[in-house]
Amino acid sequence: MSAYDPRTDTGIPTEPVGSLPRPTKLQETYAAYDAGTATRDELEAEQDKAVRDSIARGEATGAPIISDGEQRWSSFATYPVTDTLAGTGLADHLGAGGQFFAIFADGHGRQLPKLTSGPFRYKTFAADTLKKSIGLTSRPMKQAVIAPSMLALLYPLDEEVPDYPRAQFEEDLTNECEKDIRQAFAAGAARVSIDFTEGRLSTRNDPRNPWTGRNLLPHFIELNNRVLDRFTPEERVNIGIHTCPGGDRDSVHSADVDYNDLLPTMFDMNAGYFLIQLASERDRDRVYKMLGEHLRDDANGVTQMAYVGVINPLNPRVESPEEVRDSLVRAANFIPKERIGATDDCGFSPFSIDEKPNHGSPDFARDVAFQKIANRVTGARMAAEKLGVS
Repeated sequence: MSAYDPRTDTGIPTEPVGSLPRPTKLQETYAAYDAGTATRDELEAEQDKAVRDSIARGEATGAPIISDGEQRWSSFATYPVTDTLAGTGLADHLGAGGQFFAIFADGHGRQLPKLTSGPFRYKTFAADTLKKSIGLTSRPMKQAVIAPSMLALLYPLDEEVPDYPRAQFEEDLTNECEKDIRQAFAAGAARVSIDFTEGRLSTRNDPRNPWTGRNLLPHFIELNNRVLDRFTPEERVNIGIHTCPGGDRDSVHSADVDYNDLLPTMFDMNAGYFLIQLASERDRDRVYKMLGEHLRDDANGVTQMAYVGVINPLNPRVESPEEVRDSLVRAANFIPKERIGATDDCGFSPFSIDEKPNHGSPDFARDVAFQKIANRVTGARMAAEKLGVS
């Protein structure tokens, strides 16, 4: 386990969620690979180029911990089971036509594959790509992984997979998710956060998307805890949970869902810290208050931290360091200052094909992302100084 101390450089800890916009050239190469007009080697060359740029520019922001921007992934949700969003390189025992895990406010959706038989196994682990990136920097690196609760939606909603009951699938899924986290730490990750964007969405009832009306949040939390509880308190200090209302093509899938439907039970998960979308929330004080009330002093051996979102990745306007500082200082009225961190509301671009329409182009969105990250880091230092946190 890494000896990384998230307070060392900034007083108030700060870290990214994970993803960055892919350069236009990389997005074009993903599309060409799906169309059969680009080779795997050509795709990997563009991925490598984008990772090197992401790491160099991440270091230049002064961030104490960075990611590779998930440039080698086609999707934060499906990296374990397919090479691309279009389904090229789909893992064994999966087929097309699964559930939509999200339908966004602008009308577009993102669909999962469908489990057709067992056993369920990951094709790609997060560590497989982290190993290619971690030697490119001397900075600590974090790694995001997908939650078992998201991948549980691979199993058909109302059908039994022949000779593979749901209970056996979920046991296999839990084993694979545990492996994903352990291998990321073994590859050198200082922190691992679990993407739980389906949490907020699960509390709405969207007739277009049947799973959202099944009251799955309690089961999602129980399933995620099955994985978390396999780790010691010392390990879970560095394992986080990320929640947001989604973010794709500068649109969201559940921003209209009241946080009160999620937050009181979300902290039942025995993670050490939580990365929480807040910069784009309308009534921040109300959410800060909920965080202060529901963070657990003892989550099966760990004291939970709240990393509040101070950057909106869907808006091209760059938040100033002073805005970041003021948001964190305000949050300290409701949350103990020693338990506050700073983050971005969401990954900047969780999918490999994302035109970033509010920004005008993925390349401009990429430039904006690094400006925002730099200001988050500076603003966290300013807030720490004002609050007397070191």
